[in-house]
Amino acid sequence: MSFDWLVIRSQAISFRIDRRVPIILLCLAVAIAVAMVMNVGRGEYPISPLDIVKTILGLDTGNPDHQFVIQSLRLPRTLVAFMVGMALAISGTIFQGLTRNPLADPGIIGINAGASLAAVTVIILFPSAPIYTLPLSAFAGALLMAILIYSLAWNNGSSPILLILMGVGLSAIASAITSLMITFGEINDVSNALVWLAGSVYGRTWEQVFSLLPWLIVFVPMALTLTRHLNALNLGDDVAKSLGSQVEWQRGLLVLVGVALAGAGVATAGNIGFIGLIAPHLGRQLVGGTHEGLIPTSALLGGVIVVMADLLGRTLFAPIEFPCGVVTAAIGAPYFLYLLIRNRKK
Repeated sequence: MSFDWLVIRSQAISFRIDRRVPIILLCLAVAIAVAMVMNVGRGEYPISPLDIVKTILGLDTGNPDHQFVIQSLRLPRTLVAFMVGMALAISGTIFQGLTRNPLADPGIIGINAGASLAAVTVIILFPSAPIYTLPLSAFAGALLMAILIYSLAWNNGSSPILLILMGVGLSAIASAITSLMITFGEINDVSNALVWLAGSVYGRTWEQVFSLLPWLIVFVPMALTLTRHLNALNLGDDVAKSLGSQVEWQRGLLVLVGVALAGAGVATAGNIGFIGLIAPHLGRQLVGGTHEGLIPTSALLGGVIVVMADLLGRTLFAPIEFPCGVVTAAIGAPYFLYLLIRNRKK
């Protein structure tokens, strides 16, 4: 059924995507724009959508407070939420493809736990460290966790089932060490760490936007260019080898991309769970399982989910504010149980 697909080729890469993908991406882009305007405009100081657009474009709205509220407080926070959602969703899509398990997620298989442990170590032991060290430390922790999981799961090749089991076990160990560090830390540093662990974009500024942006610029294109290999690996190692894939090399490169995106997201906004689980599942229902279309679709879905979670956390029980990680957990945990029950016989 060739009429169902669009084929895009260049000298370096080629993409084969479902014809639904451009339409779905356009609809998601509109949904993201609406969600971001809502998030920027809602709060104790409401601002109309027209004034938001004028302020972003540098036009006069007749109210000098709009510039400060939007540009300094709400817009960077909203952008961070969107970017973190993208990073976690792409990471989850990669790990679900690599493990051939629809229940895989950077948080479930231990990647986020490694990033969290490294980031909490920096927050508690080196509280005056520059902001750019947090993504680097989280990436190092996530990468070390991935190497440990990969090494312990190795048995004449890397088994998807063992990868998940080792990840769950190592995640429990990392979480225990994180709790131990929090127990013996200074009260102010512990308070910062606990807020961060809950998963929040509260108080995020342009500094966090620009510290996360390089990670997305480097690793999102890498994820897109590796989609063909991820498709092959998702069929199983034997099939991938028969198609000419260098299985372990390509799997290692995809693990590196997934770890980098998860580590950067966790370092910027804390442990926002279940985005890497929910977004790929919703993406498959919209565009199917081919990763050329699934990765960008999941990325936009992840972004809009975190933006909306932040909006709900700020406004649902105002003036009390819930971290967006609490909102995603409230949605994601029941969804995970639903998927677990649905897939128990598979």
